[in-house]
Amino acid sequence: MNQTVLRALLLGSAIPAATLGAQQASFIYRLGKDTVAVEQYMRTAKQLTGEVVSRTGPVVVRTQYDVTLGKYAMPTAATFKLFGADGKPIRGRPTEVRYTVVGDSAQRVIVWADSTSTRTLAAPSAVPFVGPAYGMLEPGFLAVRGGRMPAAGLTLLGVGTGPAISPTPFGVTTADSIRLPNGAVFRVDVDGRLQQYDGSATTAKLIATRGKGGLDIASIASRMTPTGTLSSRGTARGAFQTQVPGGIMMIDYGRPLVRERTVWGGLLIPLDTIWRLGANEATHFATSRDLDFGGTVVPAGLYTLFLFNAKSGPLLVVSKQVGQWGTIYDAAKDVARIPVTMSATPEHVEEFTIAIKQAAPNRGSLEISWGPQMATATFTVK
Repeated sequence: MNQTVLRALLLGSAIPAATLGAQQASFIYRLGKDTVAVEQYMRTAKQLTGEVVSRTGPVVVRTQYDVTLGKYAMPTAATFKLFGADGKPIRGRPTEVRYTVVGDSAQRVIVWADSTSTRTLAAPSAVPFVGPAYGMLEPGFLAVRGGRMPAAGLTLLGVGTGPAISPTPFGVTTADSIRLPNGAVFRVDVDGRLQQYDGSATTAKLIATRGKGGLDIASIASRMTPTGTLSSRGTARGAFQTQVPGGIMMIDYGRPLVRERTVWGGLLIPLDTIWRLGANEATHFATSRDLDFGGTVVPAGLYTLFLFNAKSGPLLVVSKQVGQWGTIYDAAKDVARIPVTMSATPEHVEEFTIAIKQAAPNRGSLEISWGPQMATATFTVK
């Protein structure tokens, strides 16, 4: 979304909140330079109301929410209304989802264009959440800060239509921080007011900071365009000649964008960490021949690839585990760790790219390019 247009739309005045009885706030969710969602809400002692517009995915989605707060500011009822940027229902999605919370259960009513379904679900310590709209988690933050969170965590009431809703653990790490297991950090004041969301340690890497309310969400939504599939899949393929024909190699991987963020040793590929070498599903590598990477032999087969960005130099990690999501890594299943050579790219590479290059009939290299640098691992086909 154009940042000049967005800044103009965000010019508005906040409604002062001298007490906990009236608070209005907004959050702008960004991936690097790009705004992907905007949320604003009002919280009083008995009510939490707001709206979030998100452009992640195939369509722009606006979600209005109205939550009734009871004892300890925990929800007793919640209503979500969904529609597109034009204010019309979104094809294939419900128009409304309603919850009534009683004890550790919640009755969920899903309203479709042509029908309504009702179901009662287990929902201990329930709080509302539709991602990315972390402001609506403030009742949960109050529970955590007040020491009222059960060991199983908080149950998130959202717009999903599945047969169950799962608890999510939160943990207090410092006086003003609440952390999720995925590395997300929420900066929260003593009244549970969210001040900042830092997802830089997560795979999504969303960042958001509290701002003024009074935004025109409808105008913002009308100027948004869908991101489509974030980090689309790419394929690299190579064919090599050996004494026995058929030296075929293929790599399937996700292709994230830089979005003006730091890459090697920075926000995207921190030092001394294992990185999925792409995005979303694990990067899969298939070879029909044994490959010799400077004395390290990788037998013919199907593998997943990772990168260990060691301070002493990056290593290409070949794992025998396959079929997993990209964040699932088991060091016990390593087949090889191969040193790579780093070099500058001729020009900036915005979209993560893997290529299989041929140097001779039976020799080649894997070239991994992103941002200003490229990692290269050379091999011989056996």
